[in-house]
Amino acid sequence: MRAVLQRVTRASVVVDGEVVGAIDKPGILALVGVTHDDGPAQVETIARKIADLRILQDEQSVADIGAPVLVVSQFTLYGDARKGRRPTWNQAAPGPVAEPLVDAVVAALRERGLTVETGRFGADMQVELVNDGPVTVLLEA
Repeated sequence: MRAVLQRVTRASVVVDGEVVGAIDKPGILALVGVTHDDGPAQVETIARKIADLRILQDEQSVADIGAPVLVVSQFTLYGDARKGRRPTWNQAAPGPVAEPLVDAVVAALRERGLTVETGRFGADMQVELVNDGPVTVLLEA
């Protein structure tokens, strides 16, 4: 499982002209990708890192200050562009495998008492954000 965390002042996801998830104060946008052999251990690791990584202002974490998180599924995190001009997506788990694991990350964050918004799995999403810093961190579990 991979996640790209971006410290944001605000972020939103639009599907078919409708805002399906948004945070309007400083927090984290988490783009989450799943590969074939991911499971509960990777979910727990990624959720813990999203909650506890001290990348917000004054070296605070989302959990420290109750900042919101916007989770967006992102299969392209497993794109491989080493050969040719077209990436392959062979390492990305198919939807029936990936969707429940992305949902489990969201559930694990909510179990920690965090406010979590989401995109819509498998949809053509427009993600808008204001990257604060900018701060962007890649996680792998």
